Amino acid sequence: MVTVQFVGSGDAFGSGGRFQACISMRTPETHVLLDCGASSLVALKRLGLAPASIDVVVISHLHGDHFGGIPFLVLDQQFARRERPVGGQNLGGAQAARS
Repeated sequence: MVTVQFVGSGDAFGSGGRFQACISMRTPETHVLLDCGASSLVALKRLGLAPASIDVVVISHLHGDHFGGIPFLVLDQQFARRERPVGGQNLGGAQAARS
């Protein structure tokens, strides 16, 4: 069974107090984030989703509100002494940066 949870669905400016793009997809074996906007770490923690459980981050396209939270996620996990890597994948490719 896959559990899908919208962690953030706001625009680039957090209009209406919503968090930036971040969707959590979990199975008993794997935790995938689809996008990781700058506010995603705060949103994950607010929802009680452990950043340490994330196995891979998939980026839909190269707009800052979809990948800007990756440095915060990495730093958080470095300070937490995470020992296993977080994988990453860009679905949009280099062309996405031009859109």
